[in-house]
Amino acid sequence: MSVATADDDAPLHRRHLAAKATEQLRDIILAQPPQTQIGALPDIAKLLGVGIATVQQVARVLEHEGLLEVRRGPGGGYFGTRPDVAALERSVAAYLRVRGSDAYEALEMMTLLDCELMPAAATCDDAALHRALATLAKRVDQCADGGARLLFEDDLHDILFRMVDRPLIELLARVSMRYYRSAPIAPIFDGAEGFAAWRQWRSGIIDAIVRRDPELARFEAERHRRSLLQRLRQAIAAG
Repeated sequence: MSVATADDDAPLHRRHLAAKATEQLRDIILAQPPQTQIGALPDIAKLLGVGIATVQQVARVLEHEGLLEVRRGPGGGYFGTRPDVAALERSVAAYLRVRGSDAYEALEMMTLLDCELMPAAATCDDAALHRALATLAKRVDQCADGGARLLFEDDLHDILFRMVDRPLIELLARVSMRYYRSAPIAPIFDGAEGFAAWRQWRSGIIDAIVRRDPELARFEAERHRRSLLQRLRQAIAAG
């Protein structure tokens, strides 16, 4: 029977030390405004109470998270940053593609999130955002083609995300929209009938939000979700 030695525990100890140092430096970065200089390599090692090699390991992790930037040369050092949302969207969308996720799953997620986002937007008390939404509604009749509708959807969700401050929902919704649009699928609001259906739905949901009626907004979002998923199933089946 083998007997564990101190050397056997060394890798585990180093991982624990690096994980603890990563949490410490992450907290330091997030406690200060973006682009704040945290210090040079020796300064951070002293601050965290670890060796140079551990700081370099920690830096690689936080650079990957988008929280740290290492600048070389005079005036360089370690600077705190913030993750780029677009980069996160691209990264997660790429992961979904690698894992074989499909457009139907992306649409399921998008519409499920809308069923939470839209009723919450109806409870927003910011009059300026409600006016912006009402102004946007006037563009519905002008969105006769797919490109115009995509721009409309982006503008609509930008307003909704401002009305509802839920960063996780926003990130998941943006990732789902990006991935759905990247998939080669048949159009589901094609032709005059499709445009009429899209126009009726968007007008109805915006009206419910502007009227500040969360129950109606949820009803409209859930009703549209069922209709939209059915349309996509039919489009997929038709090839």
